[in-house]
Amino acid sequence: MQEDKIFELIRKEEVRQRDTLMMIPSENYAPKAVRSAQGSMLSNKYSEGYSGRRYYQGNKYIDEIENLAIERAKKLFGVPHANVQPYSGSPANSAVLFALLNPKDTIMGMQLSSGGHLTHGQPNITFSGKYFRSVQFGVDEKGLLDYEKIGMLAKTQKPKLLIIGTTAYPLALNWKKFAEIADYVGAWLVADVSHVAGLIVAGSYPTPVPFAHIVTTTTHKTLRGPRGAIVMVTNKGLKKDSELGKLIDKAVFPGLQGGPHDNQTAAIAVALGEALRPSFKTYGRQVVKNAKTLARELIKGGLTLIGGGTECHLLLVDLRPQFLSGNVVAEALEIAAIVVNRNSVPNDAMPPFYPSGIRLGTPAITTRGMGEREMKHIANWISLIIEHVSSYKLPARVESRAKFMKAYKDKIVKDKFLLNIAKEVKVLCQDFPVEF
Repeated sequence: MQEDKIFELIRKEEVRQRDTLMMIPSENYAPKAVRSAQGSMLSNKYSEGYSGRRYYQGNKYIDEIENLAIERAKKLFGVPHANVQPYSGSPANSAVLFALLNPKDTIMGMQLSSGGHLTHGQPNITFSGKYFRSVQFGVDEKGLLDYEKIGMLAKTQKPKLLIIGTTAYPLALNWKKFAEIADYVGAWLVADVSHVAGLIVAGSYPTPVPFAHIVTTTTHKTLRGPRGAIVMVTNKGLKKDSELGKLIDKAVFPGLQGGPHDNQTAAIAVALGEALRPSFKTYGRQVVKNAKTLARELIKGGLTLIGGGTECHLLLVDLRPQFLSGNVVAEALEIAAIVVNRNSVPNDAMPPFYPSGIRLGTPAITTRGMGEREMKHIANWISLIIEHVSSYKLPARVESRAKFMKAYKDKIVKDKFLLNIAKEVKVLCQDFPVEF
């Protein structure tokens, strides 16, 4: 019997992940135990409802699995209530909005262009920005949050809910100040820590739990779990509304979802179990150490970083001083086996498809066991590659850009300088193997 081509493609993807530096900050290597649970026979089961309250028979062991996932989440983050059924981060955030708001209520969040997330009220094109009145705040000319201005905006717009979190903001958020703003206007404070959840567990990033009413997170990224999400209610949240946990649970099911993905729940439980180990704290701290070393070395190499550096796992490089497009640099880096993503920078005059920056991070390469010494090598490669492609300027005419990028990609795929770096990267990756 001929093998399905899908498995051939999976093997090719394994090789790609094995032989490249995965530096997109939202990516990581899930441990084999997590992937074993995700690919288990639990995907055969249907378990609509919650533990002890299912609409189907045969859920004895599923109930135990979900209970373990919940208890581990509560212990890790120090919260009294957790729902582990959301399919991913966007449904988790949508469930919170569905539980606490009515259509046209005012919400407040960080602009996507300043490092926020689509589900935090991006106007017109998203659920959160279309069905609610969305008020957005951004960063200043230095790429920093101005909490006084954010507070003034909240006082004038009076949002019912603040949803706060980042995808491309390299500095730590001041949860206490956001709580003061939310409390002053009587709003719910929702902390979306999807990017930094693993760092919070490790103690290398400030926790929002004492300040927020609700905390949401994905379970991949820095938590190194499967693609999934958790919605947690804090003691402060229960103090504001003792029924808050029930409201969240009803919003997840039956409000927005049907039955949970039991294999995903089990994989989340495994990941949370690993995050409870002392070794995970060491990992989470090293992620930040590596990011700070990488930032210092890139600055030494003449690059400009938004925020002047990093306090977490990610960096945002501003390529406007080099008059380069993020597309040009990201494509060249990939040929050299360094995988990042192009990204908008604050006050970017270019459209999101052709942004002026790149975003990179250290979670996955830290999982491989790399440390500060390797960060110096990586930073040097990145600086050399950016210099190497500095003459490739994206056309000013919009209609010429696609043709330019096609010709550029056709050319650099054979670039000996980039291919030689790719060979060096492969050697480094072999020194720090990943488990498959």
